[in-house]
Amino acid sequence: MTGPNQPKSPTINSIQSEPSDLELQLQGYRLATAEFLYHMPDHPTILQSFIWQTYDLLPDYPEIHKLINFWEENIDGPLHSVHVASCDLLTPGDARFADVIYQIH
Repeated sequence: MTGPNQPKSPTINSIQSEPSDLELQLQGYRLATAEFLYHMPDHPTILQSFIWQTYDLLPDYPEIHKLINFWEENIDGPLHSVHVASCDLLTPGDARFADVIYQIH
């Protein structure tokens, strides 16, 4: 029963969600870990470390570049360096359909 004040139930087309980790990995994304070394604003001779992980595309790392741009525009501690490491967790060749499905009572 729906009325003018009742919320409409969502439809398939109206639901837009973030892709799952598995979907990202199947699209070629890899888990990337970035270590940001930056100068502390109050003590510029001291370096502080910040570690961040995200799924990203190699070799350009667009997600990490977004964070670097955000950092440079909005955060007071100037960056000293950024070190990036990445690895494949799952490749498209690792995922396959089952050949047989057994059903037990």
